[in-house]
Amino acid sequence: MKKILLTTTSFQDTPGEHHHLLEDAGFDIICERGPLSEERMLELVGDFDAFLCGDDVISEAVIEKSLPKLKVISKYGIGLDKVDVAHATERNIPVTFCPGVNHTTVAEHTFALLLALVRYLPTSVQHTRSGRWTRLTGNEILGKTIGIVGLGRIGKEVAIRANAFGMKILGHDIYWDSDFAEAHGIERCENLDSLLSAADIVSLHTNLSPETHNMINGESLANMKDGVLILNCARGELVETGAMVDALENGKVGGYGTDVLDEEPPPPDHPLLKSPRTLVTPHIGSRTYESVGRQAKMAAENLILALRGEKPLAQANDAPLPPA
Repeated sequence: MKKILLTTTSFQDTPGEHHHLLEDAGFDIICERGPLSEERMLELVGDFDAFLCGDDVISEAVIEKSLPKLKVISKYGIGLDKVDVAHATERNIPVTFCPGVNHTTVAEHTFALLLALVRYLPTSVQHTRSGRWTRLTGNEILGKTIGIVGLGRIGKEVAIRANAFGMKILGHDIYWDSDFAEAHGIERCENLDSLLSAADIVSLHTNLSPETHNMINGESLANMKDGVLILNCARGELVETGAMVDALENGKVGGYGTDVLDEEPPPPDHPLLKSPRTLVTPHIGSRTYESVGRQAKMAAENLILALRGEKPLAQANDAPLPPA
């Protein structure tokens, strides 16, 4: 019986077909509540045939301690920045993932954060619950310029919704889909600075990499419009926390709506939790019943297929599949 480490909480907490797939495969499932640190992963690994993981740290050290038994890493979701894919490839461990399953959900969450910011929704609700009838004046997003950093599946869905709200759209991405941009009226910015300086709202939808780490920092913030709104439903490490806190406190940034932080879960004294005009949600952008069902089913199918030596639905590296 193959032994599987299952760490993603939304997979565990949401009923659906994905549970039956794993049960019917006859695996011995060991559940942990992720995301797990490298330290915790090192305590656990060594006797598992596969991981079905969320945003747990799967470093070179974790992979090495997992050998020789580890055969497959099945990533629930699309972000691979916590997995040392290069080392997994070097050690012939296939890494599967789930592209195309959560773009609608994350795009909707992006606009939930935006509308909550511009209309002061959390503050207004808090006032009415406390018996106050404070009528705050917000803003429309009609006619505002949104700059989308990263026009992959999620960025494209954000653009579609921005058009529905009557917004002007700027985009920046190394890989540019000219047909989509033309069809949806997206103006291309050749460099990030030109997008940041022109946008009323900046929405981040790019991968985390050494090049994008802290891409929103003191220098880039200074280049933005006064009162800019920034949305982050990608990765917390795209934003330099200290610089963002300073910009919020001095009014350079008019609001920061984020579903991600540089530490998850954050310590109680994380500075962004109490910064003015900041909305932080607990990494739930893809956590809907519809999206969880799609992601979990694909992650389970990837795992089962790969362990059988069959081609998974989506593999992120070119490592050979294990023998059946």
